[in-house]
Amino acid sequence: MRIALLVNPFTLRSKGGDHAPELARELLGLGHTVRGFGAPPGTIPRSGGAGGIATEGEDGHGLLGFEPDAIIAYDALSPAAWLGARTARRVSAPLLLVEVGAKSDEHWRGRMLHRIGESLWGAYVRRTASSVVALDPIAYERAVRRGFDKRSVTVLPAGVDLNLYRPGLSSGIILRHHIRGRILLYAGYIDHNRGLDVLIAAFANTVGQRADWSLVIAGEGPAQPALRARIDRLGIGSRVHWVGRPRDEELPGLMSASTLLAVPALDDSVRGRQIPRAMACGLPVIAADQKSLRHFVEHDGWGLLAPPGDLTAWTEMLRRASMSPEARKRWGARARDTALEKLGWPTVARTFESLLLRARGQLVTDVGTELSRGPAAETAVRDR
Repeated sequence: MRIALLVNPFTLRSKGGDHAPELARELLGLGHTVRGFGAPPGTIPRSGGAGGIATEGEDGHGLLGFEPDAIIAYDALSPAAWLGARTARRVSAPLLLVEVGAKSDEHWRGRMLHRIGESLWGAYVRRTASSVVALDPIAYERAVRRGFDKRSVTVLPAGVDLNLYRPGLSSGIILRHHIRGRILLYAGYIDHNRGLDVLIAAFANTVGQRADWSLVIAGEGPAQPALRARIDRLGIGSRVHWVGRPRDEELPGLMSASTLLAVPALDDSVRGRQIPRAMACGLPVIAADQKSLRHFVEHDGWGLLAPPGDLTAWTEMLRRASMSPEARKRWGARARDTALEKLGWPTVARTFESLLLRARGQLVTDVGTELSRGPAAETAVRDR
C-alpha cells in the first residue's frame, strides 16, 4: 500500500513524538510505500530516499499527488485529521486516526483547539474515519467522548524497540554515581502529582533502612527541593541517589540494571510511558492502581498495583516485592515475554497494517455496493 502519515506539527513533540517515525520505519520494512506530511524535514522516514518527508508542494504534488491507498492521521480532531479526512474522501482511501490523549489536552489551549476542531470539522472527520487507535485507556475514553463509536476504537500501546530495551545491559549512570545493591527506580518528571512523597516514605519504612537497596530518582522537576528536604528529615539521604534526567541512550541500561520500577502516580495525567520499556528490559513494576496504568501492569503478572497515595498499601507492596526474589524473577520473565509478544514495533506495525487492510477491503465493498445501485448512487459516492 501507499500509506500517508499526517501529523500535527504543533503537538508532535508533546504527543508521542517518536510514534509516527517508528511506525513509518516498520511499515517500510513490511514493504509499503510510506510518506509523511506535516512534520519537520527528516522526522519521518520515507520511501524512495535517505530521509525527509514530502510536504505540500514538494515534487509539485503533495498529499493528493502521492495518491495514498491509506491514510494515518494523528490527533482525532486536529487539522491533520481534517486534511486526512478530506483527502481520504477524494481518493477513496481509508482513514485511521491515532489518538494520543496527552495531558496538554486538558489545559486551556488544548480545550480551545478541541472546540475549534469540533465545530469546524469534527462531524466530517467522524463520518470519514474507519477506525481510531488509542495509545492508552485515557485516549480511548477521550475518543469516545468526542463522538467516535467505541466499536471502532482500539487500544494499542506505543511500541518498544526490543533490541534497544532488553535485559542484561549495564549502566554508566550507576557506575558514575557509585550505586550498589538492588535498585528501586523512579524515572520521570519530578512534580507533586507524581506520588513521590509516598514512594519515599514507603522506601524509608522498608528497604531504605538496609544497606543493600537504593532509591534512584532519574528526572528533573519543580518538586525536587521539597522532596530532598523530606528525605533528609527521614534520615535516608545516603540511600537515595538523584541522577538527573537520563539521555535517551542511557535509559535502557539504567532500567536493565535496576530491580524494580516504581510509578506512584496520584492521577491519570501520568500515562506510564516508561512501563512498556521496563517490561522489555525484564524489569518488574510497582505502580498506582490508576486507570491509565493498570492497562499496562498485570497485578502479580509482571508487578504489583496499590491504591494511589495510600502509604500503608505502598509500604506493604514494596515490602512484598523486596522480600520475594523468586517473585521478582518470575515477574521479570513474564514482563519480557509479554513485551516480545505484544509490544515490539513490528507487532504494532502489523496491527496497523491489518486495520488498514480491513478498512480498505470494507471501503471497496461499500463503494461496490453503492455503485451497483445505479448512477444516482455513483454520484453520491463521488460526492460524499
